[in-house]
Amino acid sequence: MAVGICGTGRMGAAMAERLLEEGQSVSVWNRTDHKASYLVEKGATQVATPAELLNRCDIVISMLFDEAAQKDVYSGPDGLLSAASKTALIVDMSTMTPDFAKTLAGTVTGAGYRFLECPVGGTVPPARAGKLLGMAGGHQAEFDAAKPILEILCRRVELVGNIGAGAAMKLAVNLPLATYWEALGEALSLAVAGGVDPELAGSMMADSSGAISVAAPRMPMIVEALAGKPGNPGPFDIIGVKKDLGLMREWAKQNGFAVPLADAAHTAYSTAADDGWATNDVAVMAAWRYRKNTGK
Repeated sequence: MAVGICGTGRMGAAMAERLLEEGQSVSVWNRTDHKASYLVEKGATQVATPAELLNRCDIVISMLFDEAAQKDVYSGPDGLLSAASKTALIVDMSTMTPDFAKTLAGTVTGAGYRFLECPVGGTVPPARAGKLLGMAGGHQAEFDAAKPILEILCRRVELVGNIGAGAAMKLAVNLPLATYWEALGEALSLAVAGGVDPELAGSMMADSSGAISVAAPRMPMIVEALAGKPGNPGPFDIIGVKKDLGLMREWAKQNGFAVPLADAAHTAYSTAADDGWATNDVAVMAAWRYRKNTGK
């Protein structure tokens, strides 16, 4: 099966590498050409436009940052929906609101193309290892067609409902994770304020019931960042989580219920991004909160 990756940011590139290692034929496109060039060295074919990608592939996975990028890549000049071939299946793995997923699906299918949404849980390492969690929304026929490829990328992939259900599930999965890092920073502040050494506090938290599974391997990075803002970008950065929290708040408002934890977390992530931490790994939100609390 010929697979296209539309958008080779960190996640798109990791998925392309996984598919190449599993022997799939992979073509790639990215708005910034050089970000996809190293995948060519690994065996991928780089194409000039999204339309060309759809024309040459059986399935095209779209992994884009936000709605503006999706609108441009789908409907802009030489976009996906200008492709001559209408046999390929478009699988959008981007994080979006359920309403936008429905709108996008309507645009795609209205133009005569096939569509499935399948946002995923997990960052770059799980993507490289085929350990993502897939949350598909759409029709059974499209899900069945995409499943052989999705199973290469995911440890578990489920059809959770119609279009929009996948987007809703992804927002639900990301909310506890986003609030956790803020809560961890507050917890470390409590411990250190009581005289506990920061490194020991981090170690104890990692070994306690107050740690989620992804916390322990990130704790050394968090503890290091307690002493100063880290300089390296992470696989899932603070600005990306800020965007996702905004989508959660938007969806909750549309449905008439409150998400006070998401509201508070959005304020914190927005402030951290404004403080210059935008491109750092989401886990160091804990360090940002600690430094904010201690005036460092």
